[in-house]
Amino acid sequence: MVRVKPFAAIRPPKNLVTEVAAPPYDVLNSEEALAMAGEKSLLHITKPEIDFNPIADEHSQPVYDKAVENFKLWKERGWLVRDPKPQYYVYAQTMGKRTQYGLVLCAHTDDYAEGIIKKHELTRKDKEDDRMVHVRIQNANIEPVFFAYKDNAELNEIVAKAAAGTPEYKFTDENKFGHTFWVIDDDQTIARITDIFTRDVEAFYVADGHHRTAAAARVGAEKRAQNPNHTGKEEYNYFMAVCFPESQLAIIDYNRVVKDLNGMTPEQFLQALEADFDVKMETKPRCGRPAKPYAPTGLHNFSMYLGDKWYSLQAKPGRYDDNDPIGVLDVTILSNLVLDKLLGIKDLRTDKRIDFVGGIRGLGELSRRVDSGEMKVAFALYPVSMQQLINIADTGNIMPPKTTWFEPKLRSGLAIHSLD
Repeated sequence: MVRVKPFAAIRPPKNLVTEVAAPPYDVLNSEEALAMAGEKSLLHITKPEIDFNPIADEHSQPVYDKAVENFKLWKERGWLVRDPKPQYYVYAQTMGKRTQYGLVLCAHTDDYAEGIIKKHELTRKDKEDDRMVHVRIQNANIEPVFFAYKDNAELNEIVAKAAAGTPEYKFTDENKFGHTFWVIDDDQTIARITDIFTRDVEAFYVADGHHRTAAAARVGAEKRAQNPNHTGKEEYNYFMAVCFPESQLAIIDYNRVVKDLNGMTPEQFLQALEADFDVKMETKPRCGRPAKPYAPTGLHNFSMYLGDKWYSLQAKPGRYDDNDPIGVLDVTILSNLVLDKLLGIKDLRTDKRIDFVGGIRGLGELSRRVDSGEMKVAFALYPVSMQQLINIADTGNIMPPKTTWFEPKLRSGLAIHSLD
């Protein structure tokens, strides 16, 4: 079972939350962060390179020093204030008509090392190292990770009761996504939440934040090794997460665009596809208007934009293995039968001929990149399901790169976890 605990969050006063809260560090580049950051924005802490003119190297020592300086300054100025006691928090995100309710808590670093916090992606050591630096220099988890867990009826009831009360924060961000935040400060409820997780919840599943999770676990191990009086109760044994019941989460498609056809003409490429797919043109330009985008209709159906037309690609039976948790994935089918076999793209992580587009940007972004001449062909995939993600994590398998896209992203700055 998972190990969790409440914590005394460092967070903005209610009247400052919209000025402090910011998108995650990896959603914006430095120029975008500079344009967005107001005086009190957390971006001065998560992306402190923006405080230099010109913008500095984000991995340089002066930038790391600036991050520490700014975090200290935000607390001194009262823009971030520590709660008086350990608590749990409820964080709801609304996107369109869908709202998901997560518990903000501390998970145990050893649960990651022991496989109780389950991953579905590989991590890169250089990115882990970068996140470790930020946790180490701040002695805090400035931004949360995003976990899922299998539904628990009593936890759902506790969260629903908390969400029926007056929220601490409620605002809409620049993408029109809603963010609402409640504090659970009742000692009996806090104890009950801890008991339910440690008794009934078998695992957490990393939805978003694999590198931050791995970095937090490594920092915890590092601090234990450095402390001769380690007891196991120290705050550094835990890190901050927002945990959602899996039934409330939806994965958005993660699509692909490719720069060339590996020496083939469009006609040759279409013919080559017919060996493994039923290929059908769905839409084409009409009356001077661009072709209407075609979205995949289900698993093993792909949409492709080539030239100025949208096509349906239906994988033929026998070209995939529905009994293999990896082989059944549409990202695997596309990688094996198209990207590798026809286009010669062997490594999705390193090949410069391919790029990835989150489904939140819409199918129009795929056609735009082809029509501009930047790319030659685009593929849209049917989204992976939460059950597929759980099956893969439970069996110890790893998804291909760029398979899942979760939206909305967690807003940074609503809660910070200090390691002391």
